[in-house]
Amino acid sequence: MNHIDFRKIGQKIMSLKKTQNRIICGDTIDELKKLKDNSVDLVFADPPYNLQLDQDLVRPDNSKVDAVNDEWDKFSSFSEYDKFSNDWLAEVIRVLKPTGSFWVIGSYHNIFRIGYLMQNLGFWILNDVIWQKANPMPNFRGKRFTNAHETLIWASKNKDSKKYTFNYEAMKSINENIQMRSDWYLPICNGGERLKNKNGKKVHPTQKPEALLHRIILSSSNQGDLILDPFFGSGTTGAVAKLLSRNFIGIERDSNYIKHAKNRIDKVTPYENESLKITTSKKVETRIPFGWLIERKLLEPGTLLFDQKRKYKAKVRADGSLVSDRNTGSIHQIGAEVQDASACNGWTFWHFDVEGELKPIDLLRQKLRSELN
Repeated sequence: MNHIDFRKIGQKIMSLKKTQNRIICGDTIDELKKLKDNSVDLVFADPPYNLQLDQDLVRPDNSKVDAVNDEWDKFSSFSEYDKFSNDWLAEVIRVLKPTGSFWVIGSYHNIFRIGYLMQNLGFWILNDVIWQKANPMPNFRGKRFTNAHETLIWASKNKDSKKYTFNYEAMKSINENIQMRSDWYLPICNGGERLKNKNGKKVHPTQKPEALLHRIILSSSNQGDLILDPFFGSGTTGAVAKLLSRNFIGIERDSNYIKHAKNRIDKVTPYENESLKITTSKKVETRIPFGWLIERKLLEPGTLLFDQKRKYKAKVRADGSLVSDRNTGSIHQIGAEVQDASACNGWTFWHFDVEGELKPIDLLRQKLRSELN
């Protein structure tokens, strides 16, 4: 008989808890190398865009635009940027679970270079998503089109990674029961959501809106999953992860960003567990045979079932079959037979009587399914 070392299991759990839900201060590549292989369920990365701004941006009234001119976005050449990108991407693909997925956001300055490097490393691109900004910054010089969107790339670990999470039905539900498209119309981060310092200035120049991260995290992760953000910045990923009861690891080298991110995340109260349940595909729901309803005494043998108009009826038997006019079979077979139809969904066709009111037996299936989950 194998001996289970509960002490070691407890130590592993405690070690995992110490790693999760914290911000690591340090260089992204150095800190990524310390993470274990195949340990992360989802990665969202908002890396430096390498905007190559060589002078200040000025509005028509000569006021200065609060643009990205920080040292972390400056690279001496495209080759330096490519090496940096390749190094952190190589670590991301290493730590990502085979069942995980990876999101990266960028602009025309960098996203095509990153996509090329991703494919070379073996990532399998699932979608490119256009974030169309509802309120983009105008083009002040009038020399080109207004930059009104950013591009996200969503990828699995490799071509053979087929079991990544995609909550298709939840995305359809959030979009009023219409398939979610790959063009997302969302506002940029502003108003009360935008973090500002004591002087009223932006804490971070490229803070992403929580609505964007909400959609990404809800679509491609589950409660309790571990989400990694290697460029944590103002902590949007951590704030939304906590809100949706996911765990996170953030890596950030700027201590000021970390201070504001921690304060922000500390104020977040997670949604209650019941409200976090999402619409799922029927293909992944627990299969409930009709006979289980009898075993659990949700229906008793001898109970009469009816169609919605009480035109047809059948009696429940102890083995989970139905009998109608001396014919026996499953809820689906008898439902089809009484209608002289080629097929029938017995769960929605048959109803049971509750004080004179008919209820579909599917309600009992859902009740049992919720108890089992």
